[in-house]
Amino acid sequence: MQQFNPELNGPLADVRVIDMSRLVAGNMLSVYLADFGADVIKVERPGHGDDLRHWREGGHDVYWKVYGRNKRSIALDLKTPEGKEHLHTLISRSQVLIENFVPGGLEKMGLSPERLHQINPALVIARVSGWGQDGPYQHKPGFGTLVEAMSGYAHLNGFADKPPALPPLAMADMVAGMYGAAGVLTALRHAEKTGQGQVVDLSLFEPILSLISSEAAKVKATGLTTMRSGNQSAHTAPRNLYLCSDGRYIAVSGSMQSMAERIFDTIGRPELKTHPRFVDNDARVENKDELDTILQAFIGQRDQASNLALFEQAAVTAGPVCSMDELLDHPYVLGRQALVELPDEQLGQVPMHNITPRLSASPGGFRRPAPRLGEHTEQILAELATLKQE
Repeated sequence: MQQFNPELNGPLADVRVIDMSRLVAGNMLSVYLADFGADVIKVERPGHGDDLRHWREGGHDVYWKVYGRNKRSIALDLKTPEGKEHLHTLISRSQVLIENFVPGGLEKMGLSPERLHQINPALVIARVSGWGQDGPYQHKPGFGTLVEAMSGYAHLNGFADKPPALPPLAMADMVAGMYGAAGVLTALRHAEKTGQGQVVDLSLFEPILSLISSEAAKVKATGLTTMRSGNQSAHTAPRNLYLCSDGRYIAVSGSMQSMAERIFDTIGRPELKTHPRFVDNDARVENKDELDTILQAFIGQRDQASNLALFEQAAVTAGPVCSMDELLDHPYVLGRQALVELPDEQLGQVPMHNITPRLSASPGGFRRPAPRLGEHTEQILAELATLKQE
């Protein structure tokens, strides 16, 4: 089990972040900064805190334990003059502010970007919202579910004979958080060179749209819209999940011509390499159902372990379909330390993703567990009193 080390210093150790966001996207953004050393201060409402604290599984706030790590928490009542004064002091001595109010929310608090830059000209302000700070939808509510539906993602996801399918996780929020971290770091670089802060306008819609924007180019070029194809691909074949004799699945992908030909050799069907219906990728995509039938017949005769061993020996790109409980003990995950177990007051230890990505010269690290609501209020207020005297 890995331990927290409050003495760790990451490459962002000189960056103070005020995180006024709630739920997923803002926390995904700020946990990235915190993992690499930024002092992320969650400004939370007394008695309630970040709504992510209230997403519970089995009575445990597992989401908060993971995405609240490496942060500090201060409980401030921003409706009081004292709470506003503390926030203004923080703003004056921080490099980043993250918020995800409905557009206009900061302005109603008297904290428009113009006012914030009067207090701190170099401040980077990350504004997370469903649809962005301008445009015809700016004041609409924008949970990730709506974005995943409208962006075209749900239309592409699922099987042709089934309804469109939403992802089983907060995908739009997570992707937006990662884009947001990149945007904040880019803006910080600009502020370092010029002393000029700016707004990072981060919608949930545009990041997930970027994942599938090649579809827009396809529609323009061909007039055709990609339809749902389950686990098949509209662009390459073979590519699918295949059922083994023990009821488990493996994934196989032949995205390159050489790999597809290697698959044909491995399943004992070398003649398929020159067959008109499978000779190249275009032909294979057009006849992918027939190709999947051939592969399924071969794979279905063996259990998962036997199939994986055979394909590994032949250097075929194949892998298992794993559940999370299987991943906890998977040799790759253990060997790579992709998941790490960290101390937890309630559970003893809790697994979560390791620092991502891995930097060779300035790695991130684990400094503290996700804070209790207001855990660092007195500590931070004492620091603010010192800042006022400087």
